[in-house]
Formats: sequence, structure tokens, C-alpha cells
Amino acid sequence: MKRGWPGDKRATVNSPANITDPLVLFMPSGKRGRFPVGTPVLDAARQLGVYVESVCGGRATCGRCQIEVQEGNFAKHKIVSSNDHISPKGAKEERYERVRGLPERRRLSCSAQILGDLVVDVPQDTVINAQTIRKDADTRVIARDSAIHMCYVEIEEPDMHNPSGDLDRLKIALMKDWGLKSLDFDFHLLPQVQGILRKGNWTATAAIHKDAESETPRVISLWPGLKNEAYGLACDIGSTTIAMHLVSLLSGRVAASSGTSNPQIRFGEDLMSRVSYVMMNPDGREGMTVAVREAISGLVDKVCAEGNVQRNDILDSVFVGNPIMHHLFLGIDPTELGGAPFALAVSGAVHIKASDIGLKLNQGARLYMLPCIAGHVGADAAAVTLSEGPHRQDEMMLIVDVGTNAEIVLGNRHRVVAASSPTGPAFEGAEISGGQRAAPGAIERVRIDPDTLEPKYRVIGSELWSDEPGFLDSVQATGVTGICGSGIIEVVAEMYLAGIISEDGVIDGSLGARSPRVVANGRTFSYVLKEGEPKITITQTDIRAIQLAKAALYAGTKLLMEKQHTEHVDRIHFAGAFGSFIDPKYAMVLGLIPDCDLDKVSAVGNAAGAGARMALLNRGYRREIEETVSRIEKIETALEPKFQEHFVYAMALPNKVDPFPKLSAAVKLPPRKTVSEDGVAGDAAPRRRSREGHAARRGRE
Repeated sequence: MKRGWPGDKRATVNSPANITDPLVLFMPSGKRGRFPVGTPVLDAARQLGVYVESVCGGRATCGRCQIEVQEGNFAKHKIVSSNDHISPKGAKEERYERVRGLPERRRLSCSAQILGDLVVDVPQDTVINAQTIRKDADTRVIARDSAIHMCYVEIEEPDMHNPSGDLDRLKIALMKDWGLKSLDFDFHLLPQVQGILRKGNWTATAAIHKDAESETPRVISLWPGLKNEAYGLACDIGSTTIAMHLVSLLSGRVAASSGTSNPQIRFGEDLMSRVSYVMMNPDGREGMTVAVREAISGLVDKVCAEGNVQRNDILDSVFVGNPIMHHLFLGIDPTELGGAPFALAVSGAVHIKASDIGLKLNQGARLYMLPCIAGHVGADAAAVTLSEGPHRQDEMMLIVDVGTNAEIVLGNRHRVVAASSPTGPAFEGAEISGGQRAAPGAIERVRIDPDTLEPKYRVIGSELWSDEPGFLDSVQATGVTGICGSGIIEVVAEMYLAGIISEDGVIDGSLGARSPRVVANGRTFSYVLKEGEPKITITQTDIRAIQLAKAALYAGTKLLMEKQHTEHVDRIHFAGAFGSFIDPKYAMVLGLIPDCDLDKVSAVGNAAGAGARMALLNRGYRREIEETVSRIEKIETALEPKFQEHFVYAMALPNKVDPFPKLSAAVKLPPRKTVSEDGVAGDAAPRRRSREGHAARRGRE
């Protein structure tokens, strides 16, 4: 991808080089190439695609292009590098060092010229020179090529012999120094141009916006003199929480991060209840739109305060969210998403000014929303896909974003399919007798002794298990208030592993003779996880709610696997805040996900936010995900006749018909037994159909 797009005067990457030309190696990227004597180091870096920032256009005034020459004989690379192989400091570089200061051994790559073989280090230890940002949980480098570029220019002063307007002479300077032959200007700048140029003593920094290559570059903001900062927002609007990152567009660093609860929760816990609210209340849509925009504006204040940044310095923003959050944020009525055919008002990427939706940033700031994949697979799923990249690899990758409406993506570089599955709010603590949202005091980890059936647990806010000394003191401030989603998954899985519930999810009432933890509850039985006040029990109804939720997710995954003609997946990624706290082993024991090597199952955190940052920092990623989404095949689970069959089988733990050999090798699963609905244990029931038998039967048909 072409970098430094304004006025890129370098030769093409594939231009021929003389074998006698000096060899230059850039570290830590390891990129190398030969360049004629006299080539500025900055030009060599750009030709090789090594990102070295330069705002001032090579005038040695911004100081962002610092590099270091490594001296010595680098036998591995067959390079002898020396400071004698780079030009001495010139007048501009000496002036910068005298006025601004330059660390020892540092040079400005825009002024320093190549005289011989060099090993050049692009420093990673300062904000100015931070070349990469790293996605949480991996070490991928996110190359920067944002839609915003800062261009410093010196403008010819007006005189009687040159009657050109100030704006026209600004255009001439941008064309001369940055190669911008055609330019548009935001209208709000026209009344400000003369004052800005005079305040800057005929120097100025222009913020140029250019998203797609086919677009005409546009000046969206202008400052007197040298402006050395520009920021952007990456925001994931979730149905429960909103997460925001403030990112430097010049260095790529995350200056600040913050999050808040989505205030739309007061209109409904889950997405469909919010759609219903819109249907039943004339002002419902407007109320929810105002609520989410106000919450986002509050987050902007928070990240600006934390990062010591002015709103006026924010020039670009990227937002993602599920389709209903996407529509409500944009002020679009989501009613059509409440029923078949689940029609989106807007499915493609959205390009607008931030001010169009009342978001107060820089007056010229832009806003980009990733495309939605389908009616219930949104821009957040697209961002997760961009971040995790199933379309870039050979392995069959399953991505699951667990929520009230789970979004599922499955594929590799050959084909990607996607679907949503209505899991409901059980995993978030709703519909569970002792359930609650993740907060201090909530049980998040559970273990049950298979011999005594005694539990131990950990709660959010304490590092101690409940059977360890000091536990009660550690939770004195919060108490033990309930059980959150990760704890619910673990307690049900542990109850199965301990034999308390059968594979069909029925609590074995006969175990009441062994342990006082198993108690009668009307016609069914419950398991007492915590005595005292509040008393936390896992009821038969709780287990059914979890079974229904996990069966819906597994059935959706199974449909996608059939569409991909595969019997297994190579890798599973849990996305989203909830996914970060799910233990892969217990998720598989529960049958939430298909069989897979446990070391290939991982949580990837807020991958939607990571995808938003990628799209913010590199416009090439915007084109990538737009093209990828156009190729993703959308599967509507409600229309698939086999969904119900898969759903019924998936009600069992881990599944009624699908074998889990990799899980069985890692975890000792209990002997299979059946328990009647009134809690009476019986003989083990054989599997109705093994995978092999099912395949053979289909072959005979």
C-alpha cells in the first residue's frame, strides 16, 4: 500500500537499483533495499514501506522522523554500518537540535542522506517514534495509513503584483510541497483562511482527509504554524456497554480508553425489547438515539481529560455496533429489524461528518461506520472479522461473540459464512435465580468436589477462593451478591462433571442422601452454591435457561459448519467482554462450542474495538473489510429447516449426538446417565446416533 500519500515524491518500490548503490536495512522491521548516494533516509523508508512520520514535509521542524544509525559489522546481513555512511548535520537539523533538542545519536531522517551501507533503527521508545500499535493478545503490527494527513506549508505572502487570493496561494503551496494537485475545502474554513495565515506568519498546517484513492483530497481543518498532533476515536457501541479509545493518528498510540454502560438498558435489557419499545412508543427511537449519543459524548470528555487532548484535535472517528445499535446511533428506526426479513436500512459503510449526528469534535471531523454483514450480524461482527482475519488464513476459524444475540463467523481464506443466534440474556445473568451482571461481589469462578459435592468459588474483587483463609475479610466490602455469566457457565459444567446433573441437564435428586447441597424444590431439585444471606442456589429452571441459550448458539454454529462442509474447526476465538472471562474448558464441557483442541480456543477481548482501531489507523483496512463483507455468505437460522434438529441435540451436555474426542482426552467426562424430570436417576441411555452412524445412514439414503 502506498504510504505518505500527500505529495509522495519517491520512486516506486519496484524501481531498479544499481548493485553498487548503498544497502540500507531498517530495524526492527528488517526491510532492506539499495538506494543511490544522496537519497534522504526518509525517502528510503517510504519506498520500502517503513513507516516514519513526517508532518513538516521534510523541513526539519516537526522532529517526528527521528532515526538512529547502528554502527558495526553486521555479518548476518552482510552490512558494515557507520555514522560516516550518513551525511553530517546540515543547517536545518542543527537549528532543530539547538531549538528543540535532539537525543544523542538521533538524526532527522528527512535531512540525513545516505552515503554508504547503513543499518537504521526506527526508535520505539518515545511517543513521537512509536511505529506500531499492537492488538491486545497478539503481536500483529498495524501499519498506519490513516484517512487524515497533516501537511505543514509556507505560503507566499500577497503583494500588488500577485493578486491571487489567500486560499489559492495556500492551494499552490500544498501542491508544491505535498503534490496535492486537486483539493477541496470544507466550507466552514473559507471565512477563517486569512486570519489563520496571518496568525501563523504565512505558515500553516492543513489536515487533509482522503479515505478512498478515488476521492479528491479535502482540507477539513487548518491551523496557524506547525500543528504536531491529530487524534481519532475508535468506539464499539455494545448493547450493554460502550467502549471508546482515543488514538493518536500520527503515532498510533492509544492515548486514553474508557467505557460506560449503555443507557439504553433502561428501555430494555435485550435488543428485541428495545425494538419493541420503539414500536410501542412514538418517541422511543428518538429517546434511545439521544441517550446513546449523550453517553458517547460523555466518553469523549473522559478520554480527552485522561489523554490531555482537546476535542478540536479529534479529526476522525470509527464506530461499530450490532445492527440495532448501528441504526439507533445513526437515528434510524430499527423496527424492520424486529421481524423477517430483518431488513437493514443501511448495510454498507457509512461516511459522514461527525457534526451530522451532533458529535462535537473538530468542526471538520469525519465519522466512518463499518458495513453490517446481515440483519442481525452487524458492524461489530465485521470489525471482529477484520481484527481476527479468518479470511486471511487457511485454518477453519470460528469466531463467537456471546451476547443476548450471539454473532457467529466461520471460515478461512476460501469462504466465510456468518449467522446470528438468539441466545437470550441468560449468559448475562438475567433469567437466572441468583444471576447478576459482572460486578464486585458476583461469583465468577466455581469448582465442585466430585466426591463430597462441596463447592468453592471466587468472586469479582477478590483473588481468594471461598475455602481459603481471609476470604470473608476480602469480600467484606462487597459481600457475595450473586453469580455472573462466567460463573453460571462454570457451575453448570461443574455440576455435570460431578454427576449432579445428567447429560440432559436434570438434577439427580437421589444425591440429596449424599449431600445437603442437593435439595428438593417442589417437583424438582436445586443445588445450593452458597448458604447464608443471600442464599444462592442453582435451580432446575436455571439449568434449562442455560441449556436453551447454549443450544441456540451451538445449533447456529452447526449450521455454519454444514454450510462449510466441515466436521471440525481448527481454532475458536471468543470475542467481546464476556468472552474474555469464559474458560474454554467449561465452555466446551457445556457444549457451548464444538470440539476443538483446548489450546486452540482463546479469548480475544474486545476484538470489535481492535477492528475499529485498525480501520481508524489504516484506510486500507476499510477497503479490506468492505470487500470481505460483500463476499461473506449470510445464513438466516430462522429459515434453516435443520436448526431445530441441531437445537434439540445441543440441549444435552455437551451434545446428544456429536462426539467430543479432543475434550474427552483433556477432561474426564462423567459416566452417561439419565435422570427423569422428577430427579430419579436411571440407566445410561445410548447415543441415538453417532456421527459415523449418522453419516452412514445419510449415505444409505
